[in-house]
Amino acid sequence: MSVGPSLFKPAHKPPGMSKDQKRRVLIVDDHPIVRQGLRRLIEAEADLEVCGEAETAREAKSMIREQEPDAVIVDVSLKQGDGLELVKDARAHYPALPLLVLSMHDEAIYAERMLSAGANGYIMKQAASDQFLIALRRVLDGGIYVSEAVGNSMIEKFASGGAYISSNPVDSLTNRELQVLHMIGKGLSTRQTAEALNLSVKTVESHRQRIKRKLSLRTSAQLMQYAVNWYAGREPGAKP
Repeated sequence: MSVGPSLFKPAHKPPGMSKDQKRRVLIVDDHPIVRQGLRRLIEAEADLEVCGEAETAREAKSMIREQEPDAVIVDVSLKQGDGLELVKDARAHYPALPLLVLSMHDEAIYAERMLSAGANGYIMKQAASDQFLIALRRVLDGGIYVSEAVGNSMIEKFASGGAYISSNPVDSLTNRELQVLHMIGKGLSTRQTAEALNLSVKTVESHRQRIKRKLSLRTSAQLMQYAVNWYAGREPGAKP
């Protein structure tokens, strides 16, 4: 479902914060148990508090406008909508809002894309809780956070002057193709994917064909198996 621009009307935040004022964090994740765990972790800190939770992109946009958080934690996968598009939209409407992506999805594939879309940091859900708090405070303080592995990879790409070639075929996908692969891995049909990404069925079918070609897959069944395994973090050839 598309969202009207009124949901993202920029709010006017106070010019400054008092020394003792807690910094307010919005959690955007489609799993209640994850949101609950993050809330407990964040609110155990004397200087932080959770100002709201959302499980869809639409809810997140509305809550950003209403709650005026100091930072937003965003998952790649949402109940409705997409974390990548949410980051792009949030950055367009709130240039100074810190955005930290927290996800189970491979940082080697997503981290650089999310930073390019406007995120201030990317951290895996497998990270230790103290590392998550370091990442959150880093983006709250205006910095950028990625793991050492991602940082080294980005430096290597920069140093190679564009000659760097990834061994992972998923890296060859465009952002939109990656979103479609993600939806297939979640078990969504072509029509459901079209609705989730606000695209036509024909456009999604075209993306599916390009994905198969880039990943050297011949059939829709092979694409489904590849996507399910990739989404679950298994080897592409493994049995779902």
